Amino acid sequence: MLEPSSRSRTGAADDERVIKLAVLAVGGQGGGVLADWITDVAERNGYLAQSTSVAGVAQRTGATIYYVEMCRDTGRLPVFALSPSQGDVDILIAAELMEAGRAIIRGFVTPERTTLIASSHRIAAVSEKIEPGDGRASSTKVQATAEAAAKRFIAFDMEKIAADNGSMISASLLGALAGSGALPFTRESYEQAISAGGRGVKASLAAFGASFDRAHGIAGAASWDKTEKPAAPETGSEMTTKVSGPENLLQGWQQLAARIDALPTPVRDMALRGLKKIVDYQDIAYGGEYLDRLDRAVAFDSADHAYALSISAAKHLANAMCYDDMIRVADLKTRSTRDRRVRREIGVKDGTVLQVTEYFHPRIEEFCGTLPAGLGSYIESRPKLAAFLDRRINRGRHIRTDSFAGFTALWFIGGLRRWRRRLLRHKVETAHLERWYDLALGHVRQDYALAVEILNCRRLIKGYSDTHVRAQSKFDRVLSALDLVKGRTDAADWIRRLREAALKDEKGDMLDGALKTVASLGSHLEN
Repeated sequence: MLEPSSRSRTGAADDERVIKLAVLAVGGQGGGVLADWITDVAERNGYLAQSTSVAGVAQRTGATIYYVEMCRDTGRLPVFALSPSQGDVDILIAAELMEAGRAIIRGFVTPERTTLIASSHRIAAVSEKIEPGDGRASSTKVQATAEAAAKRFIAFDMEKIAADNGSMISASLLGALAGSGALPFTRESYEQAISAGGRGVKASLAAFGASFDRAHGIAGAASWDKTEKPAAPETGSEMTTKVSGPENLLQGWQQLAARIDALPTPVRDMALRGLKKIVDYQDIAYGGEYLDRLDRAVAFDSADHAYALSISAAKHLANAMCYDDMIRVADLKTRSTRDRRVRREIGVKDGTVLQVTEYFHPRIEEFCGTLPAGLGSYIESRPKLAAFLDRRINRGRHIRTDSFAGFTALWFIGGLRRWRRRLLRHKVETAHLERWYDLALGHVRQDYALAVEILNCRRLIKGYSDTHVRAQSKFDRVLSALDLVKGRTDAADWIRRLREAALKDEKGDMLDGALKTVASLGSHLEN
């Protein structure tokens, strides 16, 4: 008997080869729809396919794995697996960048076999959200790892493409899969599978097409880097030209922008971003106050220190001057941009009535903060009167901002911003800001690095109501160690360590331990 040729044996193997594809997605991303589309495409092209799913534990603690196996229909009944195995996945699709990282950790991605397709956008995990500071994992490290771990890595912001086209990310992911050429199917067969769904077809096809073109370009590129390059940062002039408004206000803005142009070059970008935030928060005059304060830091600074002091001042002054109060919250909740964003995010069609219920729970402190400084101080200085009012104010309220009465109430509160400078909260926040800023600038000549770290401690103060109170308490506790460490060569490092400890956990246990360490240093010096 003649032995079959090696070519015929290879052809038979290709016909019976099982293609193994896994999709990792969380609730609301359409992972099940995507798996159904992929299965439909395979069957339209004469393949046998099976789709299964393994649910995650809960939102953001584990993605659902949608697993598809397919092979050519040769007349023989294949045996398909129900879930993916380590080192045995041909194509892995992740609906978010960190899910791609988790897939690599689990061994689903191998450099000799796997095509990895991932959206480069981020959805913060619970572990990242609960950290009071910046608890986000490094996206750059995940991308670098993915490039090394996968045979091919295709990544770009598929969530943005979906949102721009009024669709779900599942359509963008399918477009990326088709554009990658990882499956031997035509673009038309993918589009037919989408059209067969009958719902949101136009938007899904638009998102599919845009993602297909992007992935096809990346897959065909000769460069090893298969990820989308981030956009270059805008220059000051580019950001300035986007500002619009009444002529008299534009003239004031141009005067402030001219002051930005007079600043040292390394400071301009951060100062311009801070100025835009300040003016949006309050008005042109408030922007002038911001630059007046910033000029004080610039006067102490020089290129020898790369203007670190001025850059930190530009960032943290803007955040300190734009504190959250009832006025700010009400203003943001009644802006037309918010209504458009909510409609876009939940997919409300034009002409459809959208009901929005806001929850407010003001305390007596927030109430007094919105009163003229004299009246607010009068109430707070009389505990019995404050307690009497608090019993009537301190309760949760549900306000329908789609109703005339609810919207008008919040619109009125938001409109109080024109009188904000006369109110008690502004007086308190300004006094706190000036103490912090004077403290930082007072250390510049003796210890430049320490002055910068004192400015950076403003990161600790954030939030609204009870959250703001806890944050300010941490801020005060960190700076309480200043007298113990100033004069030491490592004083700046100790303040930085205390700040990072305060940002690590909500309860402040790590900060307590760090403060005890600093206190022991002081005791050691005394002895």
